[in-house]
Amino acid sequence: MTLKPSNIVSTAFALLAALPFSLLAEPFAYVPNEGAGTVSVIDTATDQVVAELPGGSKPRGLAVGADARWLYVSDQPHNSLQLVDLKGKKLGATVALGESPEGVSISPDGRWVVAAVEGKNDIAVVDTRSNALAFSIKVHGKNPEHAVFSPNGHLLFVSAEEGDAVDIIDFNTRKQVAQVAVGARPRGIGFLPDSSRAYVATENANEVFVIDTDTFAIVARVKAGLRANGIAVHPSGKQVYVSNGGDASVSVIDTATNQVVATIPVGQRPWNMALTPDGKKLYVANGRSNSVSVIDTASRAKLRDIAVGKLPWGVAIR
Repeated sequence: MTLKPSNIVSTAFALLAALPFSLLAEPFAYVPNEGAGTVSVIDTATDQVVAELPGGSKPRGLAVGADARWLYVSDQPHNSLQLVDLKGKKLGATVALGESPEGVSISPDGRWVVAAVEGKNDIAVVDTRSNALAFSIKVHGKNPEHAVFSPNGHLLFVSAEEGDAVDIIDFNTRKQVAQVAVGARPRGIGFLPDSSRAYVATENANEVFVIDTDTFAIVARVKAGLRANGIAVHPSGKQVYVSNGGDASVSVIDTATNQVVATIPVGQRPWNMALTPDGKKLYVANGRSNSVSVIDTASRAKLRDIAVGKLPWGVAIR
């Protein structure tokens, strides 16, 4: 039997769709849609949604396992970390975390997944070797939103959403070692690649605070747009991106001067973001537009908007 060209194309696409994402060449962007209970999967080579995965009842924070075998997703109403099997494209086990988990990140070596647990004011730490809760670390600040590892894996910075502060944990000793007062309602956190500085967006202060990770001193304050929220750091360390939820824009900060050098329009209520590993494209979740904006970092221009599920909360790329 001879297949028509259209049938060949359809068959080839179906075969590709059946493969686990870890076997495909391009990095994928994973977008948790808290209003739809799904995770949209974007092929960053084509900027097309290639799959919609189940994500629990209200997926928010998300991290990709080091071997691209699992997604780790905070399911806020169920007070748990929901595992998503990327090979089988289905839900896996859940890990009980405590009331209202939010931001999720993974250690640079891929060993640990951490989740900020708002209701308990602690950081839950899951061992990826067993996919079980290993321990929790109490923080001083109220309502932790994000917990982010420094690139060297030594420190964990936690934004205390209702404490107007950043809690700093020495991950080797599993203890909080400092608290830095910042602007009102701190949210996203990002580090320079050499771990020397952290950038913290403060939503109600409309500023980004720059913290020296050796002294824990604030070395700069950068005026951002309205309701500064998410942070992403370019692999070169030369630019930091901050999403402005009230302005429907992304600001670009030059890290040499700590000045905003560009502002890029995106969708409504931009939230959390992620860069491709080569730093060429930035993906921005637009919560009220139900889309992801793709930015060319070289030209500092928006390339396109990609329709995803309802209320996208962020983006993760491994």
